[in-house]
Amino acid sequence: MRLFLYNDNIMTQEKEIFLRYPSSRDVVFVLGAGASQPDGVPLQRDILPVILSGQVEEIKNSEIGKIVTEFIKDNFYYNIGTRQYPNLEAVFGFLDYFIQQNESLTLKYSNSRIREIKEYLIKLVHYIVNHQTEKGSRYYHLFWEAIKKYNSNISIITLNYDTLIEHSFRFLFEKFGFIDYCIHFMNYDYLKTKTEFSFWVNPREPVTVNERYNPVPVKLIKLHGSLNWKFCNCCNQTLLTPWDRKIDLQRGKFLGYTYPDMEEYEYVCPLDGTEFSTLIMAPSYLKPLNHPVISQLIGEASREIRCAKKIVFVGYSMSEADIHIKALFKKQLNPEIPITVVSPRNSDDIELKYLALSKNINFIYSSFEGLVGNDDLMKELLTQ
Repeated sequence: MRLFLYNDNIMTQEKEIFLRYPSSRDVVFVLGAGASQPDGVPLQRDILPVILSGQVEEIKNSEIGKIVTEFIKDNFYYNIGTRQYPNLEAVFGFLDYFIQQNESLTLKYSNSRIREIKEYLIKLVHYIVNHQTEKGSRYYHLFWEAIKKYNSNISIITLNYDTLIEHSFRFLFEKFGFIDYCIHFMNYDYLKTKTEFSFWVNPREPVTVNERYNPVPVKLIKLHGSLNWKFCNCCNQTLLTPWDRKIDLQRGKFLGYTYPDMEEYEYVCPLDGTEFSTLIMAPSYLKPLNHPVISQLIGEASREIRCAKKIVFVGYSMSEADIHIKALFKKQLNPEIPITVVSPRNSDDIELKYLALSKNINFIYSSFEGLVGNDDLMKELLTQ
């Protein structure tokens, strides 16, 4: 143990502990876009209108913005005046068809060019979602407050790319617990490289904490990837960039900053110098579920669903493009496990989708901000 000074000059000690999980989970939360929308993160249907309407100058004047817009103009119809736009899933699905078939579309759109355009479109999605992630979230803060107050034996499966939920956890870090992303990051390893990156506590190995604290691990399973994850296709490892999520739209490069002088630099893999690719799953009808990170997260989510005593869906409309989510729950869900669906609107369509999963369902019609602002309801979900 190490001695160090705490408040009021009280001498305390550090201890090394394992953060262990109970054999079952009291509540598994499944979060959809409706959980981040109150903080301004756009819904999926609003992303293409932002790109194509020219309302964001940085996208309109960027090289990758022009390339993506030209591709959509050449292959889809849209009308800015009447606000008629193609579905984002349809555009990604069209690109994925040629990628999976290893075919070119035309002389102008070779297979390699289509792969490049898909990555550009993903980076534009990344840029738009990140634009609203810079500020904190008081709603996720309230969510974590309730977990701290009533029940920490929970896990979270989120289908959102944004980082609002983990940023809102910072006030609980170390004293209350540690976020477990359920994948290995190169940040866990003390590597001798020329590239700077942030080291990060691995909650699956012994951690050193103040003896006054008894922290818990909390699984945060981001099934569709995250804005602050960067993947190297050479070494097949993932870098966690906790605060750096910016993209240079002229060149499509990830940018990082040295602290505290904030000098800007391009992110490359610290092991082999390879340019990173995004690690967010595009909203396509043809999803690459064989990605090494995504497949690992699906396995982790499967285990959490099987050991759950209760599952709570929040702000998730169960899109037709998310057939893999329906398959995941149909395979792993015990029909006796109660499910609560928190939805902002009473919709027969949404109810039918969930009733196809299980008959043991309770529907609560509330927004995410309404849910976390209702202490009695949060207590009921977390304790009963």
